Amino acid sequence: MPEEFEVPHQIALVPDSDGSSGTAVFEIYIKTTPERLWEAITDPEMRAKYSFGVAINSDWTQGSTYSSGVPGVIEIAEGENVEVDPPNRLVQTMTALWSDEVKAVGQSRVTWEIRKVGDSCQLTVIHDQLPIDVSGELYGGWPMILSGLKTLLETGEHLTTPGSLRYSQAAG
Repeated sequence: MPEEFEVPHQIALVPDSDGSSGTAVFEIYIKTTPERLWEAITDPEMRAKYSFGVAINSDWTQGSTYSSGVPGVIEIAEGENVEVDPPNRLVQTMTALWSDEVKAVGQSRVTWEIRKVGDSCQLTVIHDQLPIDVSGELYGGWPMILSGLKTLLETGEHLTTPGSLRYSQAAG
């Protein structure tokens, strides 16, 4: 991996009660509406603008599947939409696909919770059901993704850190 993409992950997993799996929780406040935030999470073109150039595709119904990646370049993840409650909550299983190491981890879960707070939204992303000894590579990209989401919704601009742009040239 090129050095420009090597960003240390500072987020530690919180172990569950029996210590067998862990959870990472990310919380951010974004000046936007719940509807606009939901659109940014579920629209493939908007998602690619803040998520490493990676789009996500689904029909966004409960029990439906989704896939994310850059066609012809890389597959990132796939899973099921377990709970779909626009514009408040989205719960998805996630199987990471970008390397043999992350594929070997198997399925985890990502929950997106949106709460209106004044003229803004509180977005909480919970990535759980992770093995306690999993590499930060599997969940450590969330701060950059969420920072890109906030930047896009509040300014209309793209976050330009190298990781944020990782696959954007390949997608275009």
